[in-house]
Amino acid sequence: MRSYSSLLSYIALGVLAVIASKTGILNAYVQIVLMFIGINVILSTSLNLVNGYMGEFSVGHAGFMAVGAYITSVLNVMLFTQSSLFGPPLLNPSSALFLFPVTLLIGGIGAALAGLLVAIPSFRTRGDYLAIITLAVNYIVKSSVENIQVIGGARGFMGMRNVINSMQDIINIPWALVWVIICVGATVWIIYRFVNSTYGKGIVAVRDDEIAAEIMSVNTQRMKMVAFMLSSGLAGIAGGLFAHVLGYINPGTFTIMKSTEVLVMVYLGGMGSLSGSVLSAILFTIILEAFRPLQVAKWVVVPLLLILLMLFRPEGIMGHRELTDIFPRLRRWFGAKEERG
Repeated sequence: MRSYSSLLSYIALGVLAVIASKTGILNAYVQIVLMFIGINVILSTSLNLVNGYMGEFSVGHAGFMAVGAYITSVLNVMLFTQSSLFGPPLLNPSSALFLFPVTLLIGGIGAALAGLLVAIPSFRTRGDYLAIITLAVNYIVKSSVENIQVIGGARGFMGMRNVINSMQDIINIPWALVWVIICVGATVWIIYRFVNSTYGKGIVAVRDDEIAAEIMSVNTQRMKMVAFMLSSGLAGIAGGLFAHVLGYINPGTFTIMKSTEVLVMVYLGGMGSLSGSVLSAILFTIILEAFRPLQVAKWVVVPLLLILLMLFRPEGIMGHRELTDIFPRLRRWFGAKEERG
């Protein structure tokens, strides 16, 4: 019953957001900010699965985001829109309403397979070495996309806005916001169920002591592979949403700077805290928007805030705790207190 109550509450909030957007209560700017918050929630919670719950150090999340963004975008433009690159659409544009989650999932699977390329060498590396591997993957993905001219190369790729417009021609609601709301809820639910399952406890065991986990019959290689693929797959889904919210992507978007933003959100919220990642994504996105008038200077202010956080609260906002640990009454909505591995 508790899970149903939280689900119904989330659906109600989502419906209210859509109605407010449709009636003009939420203007276009506020909608964009809300969608960026949702995308950042997916990115921060998915990276926290590896860097927080498993205790590894991945710094190339933007690379997996790029894989999902380009796969989903190319598929949707090819299938549902008229474009100079691919010609007439292969399917009726109205079918985008039903097939968009399929193409989004395909983009996530593509990113998960890219994550597998990281998981395999990570079997023998930890810490700084894993950071180097993921950083290299980020650069490989960015450089590869820049040299694939059929998808625009360094110029970028566009046409995704037409896909959203095709959905709105059938039912005139803000579909980009709808899909972000759905994917955020699904992501948080998947990660929550995963880390609190018996299988997920093995991830925490790897973080605490990998050798002891192996002695206790935990298949650490499989754990790493599953965690990396789930984390990178969710990042790919976030990339697909990001591409359709903006309607345009280019390789310069998915640099080490983007990966650093996701890292900041993870450490700001607290390592191994799902609710901390959600709160930090909301806070960090709002801070970036508030400092947008400063332009380049914001990249002085934001790192300064991070330095102050590391000095005075290095464990982040939540540490290893969840909101249900701080406010026990919330357990009636979000379930019983999680067991700590």
